[in-house]
Amino acid sequence: MNSNNNPTEEKQNEWNNDPNNWIWGVFYYNPQDKRLFPPKRIKELGWTINFANPNSVFLAIVVIAILLILTENLKR
Repeated sequence: MNSNNNPTEEKQNEWNNDPNNWIWGVFYYNPQDKRLFPPKRIKELGWTINFANPNSVFLAIVVIAILLILTENLKR
């Protein structure tokens, strides 16, 4: 019933409040959390990348590469 792709609100709060899941207090790294983009520590500030999930890191690299390509094309 309870999967890590759709964790309960209680589990999400537990993960967000655990300092062991935050590298330098900024980067979210939780192998138990399978979500690509979990909310930031302060949820009102948006979403972050789960650096323990290779799919989210890959997706972030693809987005950055597309933005770099688009900005290079706009300079021409």
